[in-house]
Amino acid sequence: MSLLKSAATISSLTLLSRITGVIRDMLIARYFGSSAATDAFYVAFRLPNMLRRLFAEGAFQQAFVPMLSDVKANQNAEDVRTFIDRVFSVLACALLITSVVGVLAAPALVWLIAGGLAENAASFDLATELTRWMFPYIFFMSLVAMSAGVLNTWKHFAIPAFTPVLLNLSFITFILFLTPYLERPIFALAVAVIVGGVLQLGIQIPSLMKLGVLPRPVNPLKALKDFAVRKVLKLMVPALFGVGVAQLSLLINTNIASRLGTGSVTWLSFADRLMEFPTALLGVALASVLLPGLSSAFAKNDLVRYNALLDNGLRLVILFAVPAAVGMGLMADALVAFLYQGKNFQAYDVAQTSIAVVGYSFGLIGLIAIKILAPAFYARKDIRTPVKVAAVSLVCVQVSNLVFVPFFAHAGLALSIGVGSCINALLLFCILRRRQIYRPLKGWLRWLTAVLVASVVMGALLIFIQQGIDWAQMQAQWIQRAILVLLSIAVAIVVYFAILFLFGFRLKDLKA
Repeated sequence: MSLLKSAATISSLTLLSRITGVIRDMLIARYFGSSAATDAFYVAFRLPNMLRRLFAEGAFQQAFVPMLSDVKANQNAEDVRTFIDRVFSVLACALLITSVVGVLAAPALVWLIAGGLAENAASFDLATELTRWMFPYIFFMSLVAMSAGVLNTWKHFAIPAFTPVLLNLSFITFILFLTPYLERPIFALAVAVIVGGVLQLGIQIPSLMKLGVLPRPVNPLKALKDFAVRKVLKLMVPALFGVGVAQLSLLINTNIASRLGTGSVTWLSFADRLMEFPTALLGVALASVLLPGLSSAFAKNDLVRYNALLDNGLRLVILFAVPAAVGMGLMADALVAFLYQGKNFQAYDVAQTSIAVVGYSFGLIGLIAIKILAPAFYARKDIRTPVKVAAVSLVCVQVSNLVFVPFFAHAGLALSIGVGSCINALLLFCILRRRQIYRPLKGWLRWLTAVLVASVVMGALLIFIQQGIDWAQMQAQWIQRAILVLLSIAVAIVVYFAILFLFGFRLKDLKA
């Protein structure tokens, strides 16, 4: 299966996830608005999410998938099963302990991530209680991440890409049907998180059983004696620092946002969710395909295939990330008003969320490119280099905060993340080139020229279409606004690809 076809499979299912995610966010905005309660929820939800990204989707995946590919390529099926069983047992035990500690230490964790909430005792207590409800989410989602790593290694990409849909459906269901019956409606979201975690883990079990790789619990202490398991843990150490740097940056930014006034955390969260649309559709989809593919190619010493995969991944980044950044930045007001504006999310909230989207859009190319460039190192079991680069990025983000936050408040935080992401991606790319790990294939100049010309024309068209339109004032004409927004996006996409076609672009150019 080609890189483009595999990524398209994941992207189509990720699109379904993002569509249901948008519906979820629309309901949260309309039912709960921008308030101290939503700030408390997003702070509480960020804690297990942060640890999930740190341990599971971050350090664990980066260490586990290359080792699994190595074991799969060089050992027999029973050895592979044994390896999976032992890693699962160690991971599950660690997660259980982490969940218990997280529930007990909730007040300290909330203060650490959002000390600004302590100025309002009710908000702080609510965030603490919500954290205790939702912290076990890390247990389920970390096992989901491991299962996804196994399935992706076997090139079964569909189920892992579909699982986030279940979390969104859980949110939608409990918002609509549980909220009216609760004295504190915000707890419907906490229930949705836990149920969604259980569902996401459950749906992967049949696929693992069919492949004969459903993990079987073993003694974790004995499992730790396995060389391959210890190798995973050893690889996780530098990876923890790398992912930890990014999560530390997020923690600092959340703490700053919690001190910028009620609503700031929520505005940033909605903007972040909107930017996850293109990031997930391309970045996550390609990363899911690239890491096993690159790992397998490197394990077999097929460096030509390795280079071709990486080259095509970068071309796809340019093809989609550049116009996405232009479109998101120029249509921020339109998208936020269309998706989120309602009874409890008014024009002021639209304006504050929109400027955060604009800030994020400046770094969208970097945010997506990192997800392509970092696997090039992970596949070679080189986790130290991305760690060092991430540390430099963290410093850049915080220096940028000193410059941007005084002028742009919460939007300055979004802009700083964008700047840091672009610096991170640029450094990774330069290192790959300097070490001659990656050599660009022919045709890049024509490719870049075509994308830039098409993006400029598309941007000019979007500016022309939106002249004189105040999207937030069209709240009463919701259907008319929805049609106009969707039509503008459709026209922009058609124009963009039409110009690429004139430059000679064809889908076959991306096969790898």
